[in-house]
Formats: sequence, C-alpha cells, structure tokens
Amino acid sequence: MRRICFTLQVKPDRLDEYRRRHTAVWPDMLDALRAAGWHDYSLFLRADGLLVGYLLAEDFAAARAAMDTTEVNSRWQAEMADFFVDGRPDHHMHVLDEVFHLGEGPA
Repeated sequence: MRRICFTLQVKPDRLDEYRRRHTAVWPDMLDALRAAGWHDYSLFLRADGLLVGYLLAEDFAAARAAMDTTEVNSRWQAEMADFFVDGRPDHHMHVLDEVFHLGEGPA
C-alpha cells in the first residue's frame, strides 16, 4: 500500500460550510471511495483554507480513475467545486512526494 498526501485550497469564506458538508458525506460516496481502492482516507483543514488529504492506495492513479467513472463522484465534485480556489478538487490535487516515514519496524 502506498501512502498518498495531497493539498488543495478551500476558499476561506467557505470553511464552515465545507466542514459541515463533511460531517455527513453521502453513504454512496463513501462506498464508491472504498470500492475504488481509497483506504484510511482523512482530510485535515487549516484555518486559512489549506486542505491536506491522506490516504492509502495500491495504485493511486487507478483509484482516481475508478472514482472518475462513478456517477456519485460526478455529483459530489460538482457540488464541491465552488468551495475550492481552483474549482473541481479531484482535478487539482497537488500530490506531495514522501521524503520520510517512521515505520513500525524494529528500532
């Protein structure tokens, strides 16, 4: 499993609503993410709108492509696009390179 970290920028005036929307993510969206290979997915939001996402995936490109084929993802992305500076978030993720990881192996 590969660890993936990405950033996006939420519009500062939309932070409260963005948080509220994520307290009730649609069940069919959650099912689609799992089926597409997104595991241990978390989002972290800073007060200035910097959004950091973290997930595990065997093949992130394939996981993104699988989501792109789902109707629920199209609806979710259309609803969420106005929250982001660059528009539709699934098209503007800035994936970061991992430079260090403290594993669980022997000391």
